[in-house]
Amino acid sequence: MSNYLKKLIVKPDSKIRLKHFDPGYHGKHESHKSALPEIEENRQKMQELQYLMYAENKHSLLIVLQGLDAGGKDGVVRHVLTGMNPSGCVSVNFKQPTPEDLAHDFLWRVHPHVPGKGSVAIFNRSHYEDVLVARVHGLVPEKVWSKRYDQINDFEQLVATENNTTILKFFLHISKDEQLARFKKRLDDPARQWKISESDYKERDYWGDYTEAFEDVLTRTSTECAPWFIIPANHKWFRDLSISQIITRTMEEMNMQMPKPTVNLAEIRRQYHHAADEDKVGGKKH
Repeated sequence: MSNYLKKLIVKPDSKIRLKHFDPGYHGKHESHKSALPEIEENRQKMQELQYLMYAENKHSLLIVLQGLDAGGKDGVVRHVLTGMNPSGCVSVNFKQPTPEDLAHDFLWRVHPHVPGKGSVAIFNRSHYEDVLVARVHGLVPEKVWSKRYDQINDFEQLVATENNTTILKFFLHISKDEQLARFKKRLDDPARQWKISESDYKERDYWGDYTEAFEDVLTRTSTECAPWFIIPANHKWFRDLSISQIITRTMEEMNMQMPKPTVNLAEIRRQYHHAADEDKVGGKKH
């Protein structure tokens, strides 16, 4: 079995050029049918590990999803992470900043949503929009966004070290042709037409600019405590397979333990049997 945790990680200080990464890569599997048993096994493991994380209440997990339009961020949330218990997992979608957001530093709106101990948070888009969209469209000058890489690294290190949070960041890598094919599916499928945006085709004009921006993000912000993974995402099933495997193996490496009971089990067991005996007696009287 391929180890995508090692194969797809962006090692710190790597110089990334996305043209060297095949978005159509699919590993040993040739189809969704072939990969499905492994995907389902990973989902089951994630569910069990998340329950353990929630019970132990010592670790937390932050999952960051970034990619171009139609890259599959919503699909990852839906297909890979729906096995998690909602009581310990939340998905946050960072849209355009509000006037209140803009009155603060760019990380102000992000910090309240990082996961507390025992929980998982999924950022569907994230603080990286402020070095992607803000850069490509000139929303802030270069002297501002160029400082944000180091600020993001410091922020993520704080979250990782102060709250025992494991951070996994996934760049969903699709080709320009695949994006266009997915746009066509949206047009042809009434169930997907709500996703269509006026900006879809305008943003394609900035493909090269976004590619350069993502390359700098991957080069400058993949760290030991918050690594990036480049996920070949032309095949949705391989995207789901690789991400679910990476999450599962990362959670396994946390070596989490089920906490010991905080009550006297012998006494609780005595109370249970006493209550059960009383119910039996009461039942006979009725």
